Amino acid sequence: MKTQTFINDWIATGNDFKTKEYLDFYLPNAILDDPSVGAEFIGHNGITEYFDSYFIGFQTQTKLVRLDVLDDENAHLEVEFTGKFPEGKIGGTFDFTFKDGKISFVKADLIL
Repeated sequence: MKTQTFINDWIATGNDFKTKEYLDFYLPNAILDDPSVGAEFIGHNGITEYFDSYFIGFQTQTKLVRLDVLDDENAHLEVEFTGKFPEGKIGGTFDFTFKDGKISFVKADLIL
């Protein structure tokens, strides 16, 4: 798996609000942990809830700031979010764990 290409495609799909295609980047039992919203989102149903609420709901657009590929199974991503939320623009990070060419775990956090 080419991590840079995977992340670029993941961001583009999210920015297009393509829920089904977005979920294809995740294993069916993946976990998305976002302490900034105080919740873990488990599996495709949970990740759909997260994506609908925080990306589609706020018309969030994500811009890659920096990607650090740590190894074949881990990467750290720094992004900038813009959208219809009170701040208008904020930073964020994602720490990914990959398995079988998909996201198995991701910790997301906002940088205010």
